[in-house]
Amino acid sequence: MKYLSTRGGMPPARFTEILLGGLAPDGGLVVPERYPRIDAATLARWRTLSYPALAFEILRLYADDLPAAELRALVDATYTAETFGSAEITPLHALEPGLHLLRLSNGPTLAFKDVAMQLLGRLFEYALAREGRELNILGATSGDTGSAAEYAMRARRGIRVFMLSPYGRMSAFQTAQMFSLDDPNIFNIAVDGVFDDCQDMVKAVSADLLFKQRYAIGTVNSINWARVVAQVVYYFKGYFAATADDAQRVSFAVPSGNFGNVLAGHIARSMGLPISRLVVATNENDVLDEFFRTGRYRPRGTAETHHTSSPSMDISKASNFERFVYDLFGGDAQRVAALWRALDERGEFDVSGGPELARLRELGFVSGASRHADRLAAIRAARERYGIVIDTHTADGLHVAQGWREPGVPMICLETAQAAKFADTIREAIGEEPPRPPGFEDLERRPQRFDRMPADVQRLKEYIARRCEPLPSALDCKLWDRA
Repeated sequence: MKYLSTRGGMPPARFTEILLGGLAPDGGLVVPERYPRIDAATLARWRTLSYPALAFEILRLYADDLPAAELRALVDATYTAETFGSAEITPLHALEPGLHLLRLSNGPTLAFKDVAMQLLGRLFEYALAREGRELNILGATSGDTGSAAEYAMRARRGIRVFMLSPYGRMSAFQTAQMFSLDDPNIFNIAVDGVFDDCQDMVKAVSADLLFKQRYAIGTVNSINWARVVAQVVYYFKGYFAATADDAQRVSFAVPSGNFGNVLAGHIARSMGLPISRLVVATNENDVLDEFFRTGRYRPRGTAETHHTSSPSMDISKASNFERFVYDLFGGDAQRVAALWRALDERGEFDVSGGPELARLRELGFVSGASRHADRLAAIRAARERYGIVIDTHTADGLHVAQGWREPGVPMICLETAQAAKFADTIREAIGEEPPRPPGFEDLERRPQRFDRMPADVQRLKEYIARRCEPLPSALDCKLWDRA
């Protein structure tokens, strides 16, 4: 499998060459040259596989330059009952006939990000050790990515993590989960701004190729391809759990912020998984909902980005959206590059005048937005009807899903986190504390360690430089040398 840039300015590369990177050298995102198509016989064979075995079968299609035995060992070591609470890894919970919850929050940080991030930590460590290299990971988080990345990387050799988050805009649980870590290779940076400011800083540093090489900068944000493809696995697993045979179709409702989670569903559908609808659920920051309804993509500025009770979705500029637009335009890298130039110049682009708006429906995409009152009602309803307590983002997904259900087509809502991470809103909804897993009882009382910074790219570069010795040129990422 070869990889290209969404903007056409990168020579073809293999999985191991793009594994540690984020942005392509031309500012685009790395995408595979094609999505492998799964025939009926393969789908039938995969139905009976365990989660690790299924993950291996899917990942080896995209990472075919990794020795199969080593990839299998990494996957088997990642997806264990000890790490994820059960051998199912992502169990399916039936709420009522035709409505299911795919449990994705049983990893170390109680969020769906663990499913991919735990594997990414092992892949990074393996690749770095094989080449005698080190890596400085630079990431941005609106809540769950940061803790998932830090917990996955805290014990990994040759890795430092610099994680940016918007100061005062995460829940108390999310904040404590990150800032209470005292590992010497973990650096938490609280930025005065919103998530998009953090994300823009990461992209700006990644776009400075000389700095990126000098300090061996990599990423674990959802722009990292390995993270996206690892999420494809649970779409297949959820489908098998919700159906009796491969002739059936299902729909997935996905709470969406940075578009990585629902993009994985799009990839699964493109591979041949029988998906009817991919329901994009947003909160008050409804840029994606506006696009899927109208064809107009209009990211909001910092002042217009709402601070909501589903804070991990308080995102205006969805990083992975460019990968989807690339597919929407049939892999036309020139069109994508032109659209993002228009985005930089005018702050928006509009595809409503062309065939792309209709193609959105052909690709199964629909959308909706949820507000604070909606998620409170969804949390209450889940408790009353199903006897479960769901988090605020999952509540957004359930709320929007109800408007897109089809007779005879199971709707699978993706759980994003456990309710304990958003206790204030849960108390508002049901009048009591959400259940808290063992080991997290005193989390918010633990000492916290972080550095505060304005949204200033130069300050960030100086911060990284002070904490990292420049690596010898021989350790520079090979992909960027080729560009």
